[in-house]
Amino acid sequence: MKKASQRIIAHFDLDSFFVSVEILLNPSLKGKAAFVGGGERGVVAACSYEARKFGVHSGMPSKKALQLCPHAIVIKGTRGEYSKYSRWVTQIIADKAPLFEKASIDEFYLDLTGMDTFFNPLQWTIDLRQQIMAETKLPISFGLGSNKMIAKIATNAAKPNGYLQIPFGKEKEFLAPMAVNKIPGVGDQTYDILKAMGIVTIEDVSLRTKDELE
Repeated sequence: MKKASQRIIAHFDLDSFFVSVEILLNPSLKGKAAFVGGGERGVVAACSYEARKFGVHSGMPSKKALQLCPHAIVIKGTRGEYSKYSRWVTQIIADKAPLFEKASIDEFYLDLTGMDTFFNPLQWTIDLRQQIMAETKLPISFGLGSNKMIAKIATNAAKPNGYLQIPFGKEKEFLAPMAVNKIPGVGDQTYDILKAMGIVTIEDVSLRTKDELE
């Protein structure tokens, strides 16, 4: 039986948010390699999954993105539209969720702890996702877990446009085979250092002592 103290956290993340909004504004972009950014000194703010297949990712210099994907459509972006859609999604969540945190323009954490006394948290979250997609026409993914990190990693595993619940007690099993850079906050530089130490998966980290990691 699940203990009453166990937390239930949902993490929602709008998929390729800026690009998804641009597709709503210009449907001809659908299914094409595209990214929001521009300028040789600029960076990629968001990219379509078609562009990701060529190695393009957020935060990458636009110049490098075009080298990897020369046929990509570069979108300058319409910040006002992004804010409008973000407020729309925020309002839908605020009307339904008892407690939530807006982590960024396209990312939300919902604390559903205790909700299982009255509802099925997974079904409730599925219904909320369906409502967001039906009203805004934006793709959105979510992860459900016992804490924010597990929920966020679950969301990333569920993308694009999906959802994933990590059952209580299954967190270690879920995380073990994943690359260590799936942990939020582990960037390319840290990942390279860890790989040089022979640490590739999250399980590898758990098998090392504190002294070894320091």
